[in-house]
Amino acid sequence: MSERQRIDVWLFRARLVKTRAVASRLVAEGGVRIVHDGVPRRLEKPSVEVAPGDALLFSHGGRLIAIKVKALGARRGPSAEARALYSELDAESLA
Repeated sequence: MSERQRIDVWLFRARLVKTRAVASRLVAEGGVRIVHDGVPRRLEKPSVEVAPGDALLFSHGGRLIAIKVKALGARRGPSAEARALYSELDAESLA
């Protein structure tokens, strides 16, 4: 079984949002899209799990952010540790 993590937890640990509550609200409002195994879909529940290799597209702070999940976070560590959890993608390629 591959490793997976809730999207709200992952966004918080990757330091892409300030709190887990903000991450949950972002997902619940339909503001996050995921591409898993080549299939894109809009997320509606913060309990949806992500895995390394998934791509995420969301708007936050007035910016369109596209990232690829590289690893799962064990904690919300320093920013250097958080940046190792993802790589940035071209948002136009996922939109």
